[in-house]
Amino acid sequence: MSAVSQPSASPAISETKANADFLPLKGVDHIEFYVGNARQAAYFYRAAFGMSLVAYAGPETGQRDRATYVVQQGKIRFALTTPLRSGNAIAEHVHRHGDAVRVLALWVDDARSAWEETTRRGASSVAEPSTLEDDHGQVVVSSIRTYGDTIHTFVERSAYSGSFLPGFRAIDHDPIARPAGLLHIDHMVGNVGWHEMDKWVDFYRTVMGFSLYQHFDDKDISTEYSALMSKVMSNGNGYVKFPINEPAQGKRRSQIEEYLDFYPGPGVQHIALATKDILHTVRSLQEQGIEFLRVPHTYYTELERRVGTIDEPISELEELGILADRDEEGYMLQIFTRPVEDRPTVFFEIIQRKGSRSFGKGNFKALFEAIEREQQARGNL
Repeated sequence: MSAVSQPSASPAISETKANADFLPLKGVDHIEFYVGNARQAAYFYRAAFGMSLVAYAGPETGQRDRATYVVQQGKIRFALTTPLRSGNAIAEHVHRHGDAVRVLALWVDDARSAWEETTRRGASSVAEPSTLEDDHGQVVVSSIRTYGDTIHTFVERSAYSGSFLPGFRAIDHDPIARPAGLLHIDHMVGNVGWHEMDKWVDFYRTVMGFSLYQHFDDKDISTEYSALMSKVMSNGNGYVKFPINEPAQGKRRSQIEEYLDFYPGPGVQHIALATKDILHTVRSLQEQGIEFLRVPHTYYTELERRVGTIDEPISELEELGILADRDEEGYMLQIFTRPVEDRPTVFFEIIQRKGSRSFGKGNFKALFEAIEREQQARGNL
């Protein structure tokens, strides 16, 4: 897995980093979900998102308390883990949160140094550095806590040639996978409670050496009924970005409040997956059963005036429900799925960047009104 080739943030939208990067990250290694039925969840991500099953660990490989299926497309890797018995930490996590992200794993050159540097700066340790080995070499891992029940695991895999991690059996061919052109993880968004955003911004700044990349307040992200605030934190080379959202005061319950109620508590809200051809990707995902949020026709009648000339036909963007926005460096295209769980919690964003390194500020109102229509239908607005 090679580093995601993304430029670092420009000084216009990012804090200047005065010190050397004490936590150099090579990208996102994987995201681990704790789920109620990993076999079925893996089938969903293979058939609907087009990911390939590449590795498995369970009772057949000596793993007695859980089963994990690893699916991959491009540089995106999801590990889907289910408990094999009740009464353990995995089962408790699923009982509390439903199918949800537990681990945001970060790819590093030195997992011991990453753990030492972050815990020295105040991180709470989950797992001290340990070495995992099999016939394909060794991997060093360590873990710290972040918001809610989410953790960061540092993965050092330079001395490993296996499919995922030691103890996993490689899957050479997946007849179910239908790739849709997904490439890498663009960013991962966390929802935290009232007045908690700055606390976690400070965590990423102080403990992990991230800097502020962009900031949106309730004037930027609001509708007639609800609002939220968001700060985007980026690591030194710009490969890893974590937007942090908190609720803001509005007439009714915001999407963040709905999430915090049903999750419940802080957690990962959505994961943005990058593509080089969003028209192809979204069309493929729709054909494979993924449902996306929609905005009204009036959004597209104003699009060219607001965004200017773009390569993609506006009629095709409207047909698929894709949004567009422009900044001083170019434009970007994005679309959001409906929640992929029965709880209104986890969803995905599909994004194509054509120069722009922003997050679609011009789309916020239309997007959030679409989310509110979903909340209204669920009786949660």
